[in-house]
Amino acid sequence: MEKIEKRVLDYWTVRAHDFGVVRRNEIHNKLSKRWSDELDRLLPEGKLRILDVGTGTGYFAVLLAAKGHTVTGIDLTPAMIGEAKALADELDISARFEVMDAQSLDFPDESFDAVVTRNLTWTLPEPERAYSEWLRVLAPGGILINFDASYGNNVRNNEHNGTHLPVGNVYGHCGMTPELESENAQITLSMPISKKPRPEWDAKLLKSLGCADCGFDKSAGTRILAENDLSDAPMFLVWAKK
Repeated sequence: MEKIEKRVLDYWTVRAHDFGVVRRNEIHNKLSKRWSDELDRLLPEGKLRILDVGTGTGYFAVLLAAKGHTVTGIDLTPAMIGEAKALADELDISARFEVMDAQSLDFPDESFDAVVTRNLTWTLPEPERAYSEWLRVLAPGGILINFDASYGNNVRNNEHNGTHLPVGNVYGHCGMTPELESENAQITLSMPISKKPRPEWDAKLLKSLGCADCGFDKSAGTRILAENDLSDAPMFLVWAKK
């Protein structure tokens, strides 16, 4: 494992439990309805085979499995997979979870009707390789759905302005300490993708990988996260059909 991937793994191992608390809160509040409506709007009709890449504590996987889809969630961090399995068990929802690298998938070609991911791509040392892998396991006619943000902008603005994440913020940053915030910032800025003009870069890459039908939506954060969206790193949607 590369040094930077080990740092990412260690960071999310520490964050796993508190992140699970945040996602459990989301399951039981108005955000879940917004996410559910958004995914229904984007996904093809019918019961689908869905891969949730970077599933974290299993939020997307649980939402989608509850709709009757066959869902597999993967994550590099075993502690996150443990949280995901616990959440699915608590809600009595059937979903499969595996420890796996999002940049090197252990699935045959064309295994899934949809690949979904949220807040993952910014953490990847080789996003080009990841996108290629996600398209490889996608069946013809399938869709890739990626929600992400340019978090490097947020880190750079915080450093420039001398601001910090509020420790008590329940959206995404529960349990953050100054040490964890510093490690997050260092990891974020060490990733080449943090310097890319996104989501335009993502769409251009997907076209180069053979996706003629792809695009992005910069209003996704406003529509779904509303007041929780970051002003200097708003969430966007990138999609591609195979």
